[in-house]
Order: sequence, then structure tokens, then C-alpha cells
Amino acid sequence: MKKKSGSQLAFLEPRILIGLIIVLAGVLLGLLGLGGFSASAASSAKVQQKYNLSLSSIDLSVLPPGFDCSQIHEMGIDKQENFRAGLIMIACGAAEGGSASTSSELSQPSKFSQWIKGLLPAPLFIGGTDVDVGLPDGAYPHVTQSESMEWGGPNNTWVVNYNDSRATPSCYSGISYSTDNGATWHASSALCSGHGTNLGDPIVVYNARLGMWFAGDLATGCGGQGIGLWTSPNGVTWTTGACAVNLPANDGDRESMWVDNNPSSPFYGRMYISYNDFSTGGGALYVTYSDNGTTWTPVQLNPSFIRDVQITGDLQGSGRVYVAAMNEGGGGLTIRQNVMYRSITGGVTWTSGNAGPSFQGPGRYSPSYFACMFNNGTTIWRHMGWGEPAANGNVVSLDYAACGQNVVCNAATDHGDIYYIRSTDAGLTWGTPVKLNTDSGTAMQWQPSLTATQSGAQRCNLAAR
Repeated sequence: MKKKSGSQLAFLEPRILIGLIIVLAGVLLGLLGLGGFSASAASSAKVQQKYNLSLSSIDLSVLPPGFDCSQIHEMGIDKQENFRAGLIMIACGAAEGGSASTSSELSQPSKFSQWIKGLLPAPLFIGGTDVDVGLPDGAYPHVTQSESMEWGGPNNTWVVNYNDSRATPSCYSGISYSTDNGATWHASSALCSGHGTNLGDPIVVYNARLGMWFAGDLATGCGGQGIGLWTSPNGVTWTTGACAVNLPANDGDRESMWVDNNPSSPFYGRMYISYNDFSTGGGALYVTYSDNGTTWTPVQLNPSFIRDVQITGDLQGSGRVYVAAMNEGGGGLTIRQNVMYRSITGGVTWTSGNAGPSFQGPGRYSPSYFACMFNNGTTIWRHMGWGEPAANGNVVSLDYAACGQNVVCNAATDHGDIYYIRSTDAGLTWGTPVKLNTDSGTAMQWQPSLTATQSGAQRCNLAAR
């Protein structure tokens, strides 16, 4: 997961229904229209050994014509978290899809809702009632809603852009708005046309200088799997906008967005999108920026793969912008390293450095590239330790998840703790990480979020079990 929460940096942790991940062949058939792949098989033997691929595990009926499952690793599909990559992994037998629960406990609505409530953070609008922003839900199996980003704007308006499977395979997007400060919400599929097939991976901001909302997702109409934008004057009605990034099919992943809304900033109104480009260097890290939402300028931050965690910027108007990234050590339950990229030139040039010490990745097991928080034989609830950054003046903060002990985490008794680290010199140096969860046992915490306000207040939410 990624993105923000708060009026100026606003990400909501997704309402994930455990075990529901696009399972029927009708969803998988959407792959037939989503572009072609290379048929090269130079390292087929190595990849088959890595994923234990065999003809019996490959569902040829749902793959695009000419697709070679042995190329999953070379194309970086195993490292991507978007819907299309997940469907390819399932179709090739390299990952397992979800299914309807047969558990007597989880099939009882009252017990299930109580269990989910125990996982969720405090009310999403502090001091108010927690409200489901995506109702009405689609009919099973089109009920997955995940990975949301939220932003607050004028006139008590809030917008949440999120993945939604109700219209799959033609669209993987949902967007909801509230005009009463979050008390009531209105869901729609307003981003499902204009840029080909919407593949999800949501971003949304309100640009105060332009007086305009911008929302985006991965889309086939932007080169095959680039980033398409939609615009709105009020957060309610949406019009197809520009392609912020044009990338070939299967190459764009994990974008994040921020806008500098401080009138005192030298870059007031500039918008930034960070993303991984798997057509370059196995997943190169990029940022693209724009002052008008139409013309975008890409800048490469790292020529090879390092995970884009999230982009953010200083709320106090210095114009500084930060991209939190993570070196995942080749995947699995390996050593991680947080890295912070910083720009003082409005995104034109960037410097970087390690944010804190390296750490053991959280999780219980690793069936392929991603580590998983539950060892139940599936790839549900993948998490590599990503957290969120926040910046307010010279104070730059980052939270993240690490293994509860300094061991490879499948051998640990505590499979996840939440740590917080901060810089007081605008990201140049970092203090000692502090463990946030105070439990004395081995309960697992993971997937933290972080918000900051201009007054300096901060709030961290996390998933726990």
C-alpha cells in the first residue's frame, strides 16, 4: 500500500476483505485485451526453478497471445503489485488467487465484521464516525476494494480514489466523494473511461493554485500501462485529462502523487508523481512533475530497481520534495534499507541517502518475491515493510515495519513491529529508530501509515494481530 492521509497528504489504509483477490476466470479473461509480451526464453530454466512452473500449472486459456510465463522474473512482473501483474502471476501458476471463505467463523457476518473491526485503525476522520466510502458494493466475486488515496479540498469536499473490482475486467477503479466533510459518501466509476482500460493503482490531489482536482490510475491508453489523469472542478464530475506518464504494457507500477499547496513555496501548485518503470533497468525509479497538469517532465532518480514507497513534500513552504524508497534486498525475507530522495529544485535534481539503519524484513514466509504476513499457503496480504513519509519544516518523518527480532523473520516469534525514524535537518541525517508499538508480547504489527499537519501534529496507524 501507499499514499497519504490528512488534509494535505491524505492516504487511507484500504478496507481489505481477507482472501478475496480476483479469482474467477471471467476476471482473468481481461488479460486477453491488455497487450502483448516478449516471447524470449533465454533464462527459462532458471525461472522455472525459481517459481516451480510447469505446463500443468499454467492456465494458457487466460494469458495474452504469445506470453511466455518463464519471463515473469525478467519482466519484473513478480516485483509489481498492480492488478495486471497479479493476474499474470495467478494465470502462470506462480501465485495463488483468493477464494470465498469456507470457515464457519468468517462466514458468519457478525463475527467476520467484528474481526475486521479489530484490524482497522481508529475512525478515519478523527472525532467522527467511521463510514464506508465505497457503498454499494459489487456482487460477489466483484467485491475487492483496496489501495486507496484520499485528499481534502475546499467546500468540505473529500475525494477517495481506490481499486474496485465491481466492473472488472473492463475497469479496476472506483472513486468516491463527500461534500459534508466525510459524513456521507457517493461512489462512482467516473474514471472508467477515457484512457482505455483503467488498471487501478490510485492517486488523487487537489491543486489549490489551479483550483482543480486531479485523479489518476494506471491505464492502457497511456502507452499500454502508463499513468492516466482525470480532472474535476469540484471532486464530483470528472473529465479525461492528460497522460502524465506513457509506458509500455506491464511496465508502470506503484505510483504516488503530491502537490505543493503552500502559497509561500517557490513551487506553489507544482504536482509530482513518483513511480517504478519496469521498461528501464528492471524497475527504475522516476518522478515526473507539472505546473499545469498537461505537460509533465520525467526525471530518473535511480537507474535500476528500488521500490517507490511514496512521495511527499514540506508543508511549511520551503519547496522541498521527498521520495521515500526501499531497497528490498532482492525480495523475500531479506535485509531491507530505507532510502530517502530529496529535491530542493522543484523536482529537477535529486540527492539521496539511507534513512536509518538496515533491518530484517517483516513477515512469516515468502512464496515468491513478496514476503507475506500470513503463512497460510497463499500470497494474501503481501508486505515488504513499506511505511509512509511526512515532512513539516526541517522535520522529516518515516515509519515502517520490521521483523520483531533481528533474525530472518520466518524463524522469529514476533513477525512485525512498527518503527519511526526522523530527521531534524530536512532529510540530511537521521536519528535512531524508535519502536512505536508498546506490546510486550509477540503480537504482529505491520503496514503503518503516517500523517502530519502544519501545526506539527503527527499520527500513525497500523495493522495488527
